[in-house]
Amino acid sequence: MSSKVYCIAEFLPKAGQEQALFEVLRSLEPQTLREDGCIQYRVTRQVASSFAEGTGFPIVFNEIWASMADFELHCQKDYIVDFFQNYCLAEDGLAKDWNVRVFSDE
Repeated sequence: MSSKVYCIAEFLPKAGQEQALFEVLRSLEPQTLREDGCIQYRVTRQVASSFAEGTGFPIVFNEIWASMADFELHCQKDYIVDFFQNYCLAEDGLAKDWNVRVFSDE
């Protein structure tokens, strides 16, 4: 039985802010990868393919955590809380919308 948690965190940038938001998100990777329980933490961008024409937010974090406790501890880290406060919730933030979901492989 696996205790791994898979997180998909999607971001919709405000107009003209995709590159800036992508860079801010990418800057979170090194510190997060050093956290206990972090198996994978990679920010990605949607690319065009005739074999994958689905819709959604264009910037996506693909995360794997050893446990739900590790994921939840990550979410409470000061730098993650600061990111959401400054770039998502703030009026002048870079994100128009976001969607964070977690999954199990069981």
